[in-house]
Amino acid sequence: MANQKRRFDKWWVASSAALTLIVVSACSNTPDNEASAAPPSSEDIVAGLQIVDCLLPGQLRKLGNMSYMTPRRPVKTTAADCRIRGGEYVAYDRADYKTALKVWLPSAEEGDAEAQLSVGEIFEKGLGTEPNYEVAIFWYQKAAEQGNKSALFNLATLYEQGLGVEKDKLKAINYYRQAWGMPEDSLIYQETAQREQEALRTELAAQLKAKDQQLALLDRQAASLKKQLSNNSSKANNNGSAPAAELATLHQLLKSVQDDRASVERRLSTIPKLRTPALTLPSVAPATGGDGIKVDDMDFGRYYALVIGNKDYAVLDDLATPLNDAKEIGEILEKQYGFNVQLLLNSDRLTVMQAINELHSVLTENDNLLIYYAGHGSMVNVGERDTGYWLPINADPPPNDAFWVSNEFVSNHLGRLQAKRVLVIADSCYGGLLSSAPGQLFLGQGRESDNPEYIKYKLPRRSRLLMSSGGDKPVIDEGGDGHSVFARELINTLRSNTSLLSAPDLFAAIREPVKRQAGLNDFVQEPVYKIIKGAGHEVGDFFFVPKTKIN
Repeated sequence: MANQKRRFDKWWVASSAALTLIVVSACSNTPDNEASAAPPSSEDIVAGLQIVDCLLPGQLRKLGNMSYMTPRRPVKTTAADCRIRGGEYVAYDRADYKTALKVWLPSAEEGDAEAQLSVGEIFEKGLGTEPNYEVAIFWYQKAAEQGNKSALFNLATLYEQGLGVEKDKLKAINYYRQAWGMPEDSLIYQETAQREQEALRTELAAQLKAKDQQLALLDRQAASLKKQLSNNSSKANNNGSAPAAELATLHQLLKSVQDDRASVERRLSTIPKLRTPALTLPSVAPATGGDGIKVDDMDFGRYYALVIGNKDYAVLDDLATPLNDAKEIGEILEKQYGFNVQLLLNSDRLTVMQAINELHSVLTENDNLLIYYAGHGSMVNVGERDTGYWLPINADPPPNDAFWVSNEFVSNHLGRLQAKRVLVIADSCYGGLLSSAPGQLFLGQGRESDNPEYIKYKLPRRSRLLMSSGGDKPVIDEGGDGHSVFARELINTLRSNTSLLSAPDLFAAIREPVKRQAGLNDFVQEPVYKIIKGAGHEVGDFFFVPKTKIN
């Protein structure tokens, strides 16, 4: 691979092979002395770290003198935890929707909202087959009717993208609002909805103008044909059948365009009017408090970072800059922003997966976590879906993904963490595939870091956010004076920052410079910023507070 081409494999990846299914339960026919004869292998440990659909056994309960067994309960947990709790799950190379449905469908049909959400996610993901968005929406709506926030959020993403339904950004925004517990008079909702309403009004007005022009043209053509038919009739010409047929066709076209215009006009008339109050914004000054960081009366909690840099690969081509990127970013986070940093350099799959799993025992409900990954990335196409992977140093070339770390593993664990705010920064090829959500509709129009009302609203709410160096495309390894072009801009922005900085403002600061610098290296690269779908995002944000501003 040429040095300029960044962090991506050079092999084309075909669709995955057949599924391997193994039913695993807490019961075993292996004698105790045989089971304990050998320590678990690394593959056994990796299997235990996977998030699975676990069917826990029923509980033995007493009611007076009567004993009874409750139904089995579905939960999402690690395979190891499922075994410890006596549960049953299906282990597979890639998920199979039929086996997953067996776990969740009975509870979903009985009205359990979490189970309905899980069934919807099974159909949306496809799990070894093509996604069925229409059925996914059916189950999401059932869960949403019971106030399930994740189902409301998933509905919003499908309406925003037009998957299984007609694309409707206004409806998407309203579902986002409900999912995040925003009142209808929320400033953030009002501003975002108004922005989309104005864009939709402009689009529909343009459609009306085009329809009017079409109608005027058809009217002129119809008038011309009528005149021609009249002349033919006065001359007793028997060759008037062709103009008559054309006129009939024109009348049909006129009716169709008139119906289309009426439909556009109805849509335009139903766009609601929202209030947009103005704010007078006070200034804020950071201060410390307890074990975390406080800004006035706002508690930001503790900060942790897992920084991963993979450069020297056993089989794949080595890269040039990930170690430099990871070391310098880790140093900035620790010294300038007070992060507790765990630095993983040239790590294999087991090390990466264990580090992510162990975060569960470290983080509490008001903590912040930043995961930074620099290294090779790859993707596998499964039907309509592209699945992304991080490639540790022991990764094999595609299509052998046995030692790869899947995006699903990462996002599943993010949903399990207690941390309030999580930001993943992925500088690898196809890094944007960590989330299937579209780009955020709720990104601000100005610098949100200077808006205390924005911060106060966002801070108590969970966030699961992704900033990727190149979306679902390859990215380049060099071009940034010993760093990748993305890492260089990230380092420059974080190092020069002297005030509270939100993740959207960090992204806004680096996006255009990365595109421009990549272009100077004859490469098209555009970073993306979006919500990590299915990991418990509520409408929160991620904030960097420099130590120089802490009293």
